[in-house]
Amino acid sequence: MILGRQVQAWVARDPARFQRLNADLISTRSGVTVERYLSTAIIASIAVAFVFLVVGFIVTGVVVAFTEAKGTSFANPTGFHLPYALGPIPMALVTQAVGALIGGLIAASITYMIALQWPAITKGTRASKINMTLHNAVAYMYAMRKGGAELLPIFRSLSENANIYGEVALEFRQIIRDADFFGLDVVSAIRQLHMTTPSNKLKDFLQDILSVIESGGDMTNFLDGRVHLFQEEARYEQKNFLSFLALVAESYVTLFVAGPLFLIIIMVVMGMMGGSAVLQLSAVVYLMLPVGTTIFMVMIDLVSLKTEMVTRSGRKKELSEFSDVTVLPVGGEESLFAKLTRYDQSMGVRNFLRDPLKAFTSKPIRVLILTIPLGLGYCLFTVSQIQWIGNIEAYVGAIDDHIVIGLLIILLPFAVFYEVWQRRLSGIESSIPEFLDRMAGINQVGLTVAQAIAIMMNANLGVLAHEIRRINRDMDWGANFSEALVRFEERVTTPIIARMVTLITKATEMSSQINEVLKIASSDARMSDTLKRERLAEMFIYVAIVYLSFGVFIFVVAILNNQFLVQLGKMNTAGLAQGGQAFSGLGSIPLQLLQVLLYHACLFQGFFSGLIAGQMGESSILSGIKHACIMLIIALVAFNTVASPPL
Repeated sequence: MILGRQVQAWVARDPARFQRLNADLISTRSGVTVERYLSTAIIASIAVAFVFLVVGFIVTGVVVAFTEAKGTSFANPTGFHLPYALGPIPMALVTQAVGALIGGLIAASITYMIALQWPAITKGTRASKINMTLHNAVAYMYAMRKGGAELLPIFRSLSENANIYGEVALEFRQIIRDADFFGLDVVSAIRQLHMTTPSNKLKDFLQDILSVIESGGDMTNFLDGRVHLFQEEARYEQKNFLSFLALVAESYVTLFVAGPLFLIIIMVVMGMMGGSAVLQLSAVVYLMLPVGTTIFMVMIDLVSLKTEMVTRSGRKKELSEFSDVTVLPVGGEESLFAKLTRYDQSMGVRNFLRDPLKAFTSKPIRVLILTIPLGLGYCLFTVSQIQWIGNIEAYVGAIDDHIVIGLLIILLPFAVFYEVWQRRLSGIESSIPEFLDRMAGINQVGLTVAQAIAIMMNANLGVLAHEIRRINRDMDWGANFSEALVRFEERVTTPIIARMVTLITKATEMSSQINEVLKIASSDARMSDTLKRERLAEMFIYVAIVYLSFGVFIFVVAILNNQFLVQLGKMNTAGLAQGGQAFSGLGSIPLQLLQVLLYHACLFQGFFSGLIAGQMGESSILSGIKHACIMLIIALVAFNTVASPPL
């Protein structure tokens, strides 16, 4: 409470200083005032400072103890002495306190600065998300306007579908809020959103809407033109992003494939010359490769043009037309309802036993329920059967293959089922534009959408044909067209299908002749599918480069292991060590440990390179699991067949 009042007075003395922070907080739709946000930032900084005080005191104490163990003591360089009344205070304790204090202050300062910049970062992220889905939202607005809806109902309908259209729908929700709760008219509410939205692209669109409204122009033609304009801009933005992603791919190959390989060769040679390179090589293998690649993946994820995930929240409707009618309870059927409940409970088990593969292909993550216990059980069993060989290098070399096999047991089935599921989704999405075009043609001649579905049931549309038959079956059983489409979306939840279903179901509420809306939905779906295919085609070459660079990595490390280390192990190191200073450390090289480190370097390189390949090529780390499994198998086979056995 006291801190809040002090922060409030601090902001009131110089409100212009925090004007940008206030604008960023409004644009992020955080619902937090500047005073409250600053109070939270200060409390967080104090908490971080306290943690780093403790950690800094412990770390500084370890450093002091390590230094004193070498015979070095800390002296007072300042000449300042504490009062003698406090008694003799060890200089090491003073050093610990000063180190902890400096660490805490630095951590608190960094935390506070990050907190001040975080709203601006969030604002930029929201702007990117709005720009990515704006052309889809404008297509939805155009479809509703084509059906005769006014602007405010269009904005309301769009804001109700925030789970489909993401951040851009949340922005239009501000217009509905200002109109419903603050009494603003549509023009004033649009102006208010124009001032606070973080997206410059949306700002320009809102300004154009205001110009059309004030000039009395044709809103339908305006939205039609903006749909095509934004679709072209989306393609241009993706081309720019793919150019940047190509630079990222080349940087990854240089930094985390060629770089570690160069360091590995240098460290092995330095070990031969007498230097101890095991610790440095371990840092490269166990720290640089996994930590560096993880940071790289996070950076790619932050800058990637990703389509937001979609969800559909179901609503239960309670019929109250006959609420005044008294309902008399009738007994005697409790046993039948109990049987029906047991039937519903056992339906999932029966469906699984009838077609087990379908349960995994429809939801690949289910297979982990089986593979994780199998993989862990295999690792525990095989490791328990291996006796202690005598040294840690030989023992690790004996168990690491089994750990890799256990990891493959866990990940490989998931990768297979996930790939099957993704190919099915891709097949459905690629057939959606043709399906909508045919539906529009049939609807244009006067048939309803339900009749069009019956005609399309036997169309040759690949994987989508099965789903069309299921839609027609749902309508035969009493569901209307909108309900059948929603069930189709629940079975196959992708952004393209979710937007298509939302667009068509809203259009069918207005009219039975929706051929123009179907054409709009077809154009929107074709644009999204085209962008996806262009990314796959452009990034295929860089996925191939990742594979080729990993092949080079494996080849060089295998040659180094097979032709260099093994030959060193066969040499008379005693005679060479006495022959000159250059080979003085040859006899002390832990060759077996180096072989283990080289093998682990290939395993780490393969696993993380596979994840990077999936993230760059298909914009999904889960898609990279199949690449990671392939590279792990390559490394496993290469080091157990091509490379020489351990020394």
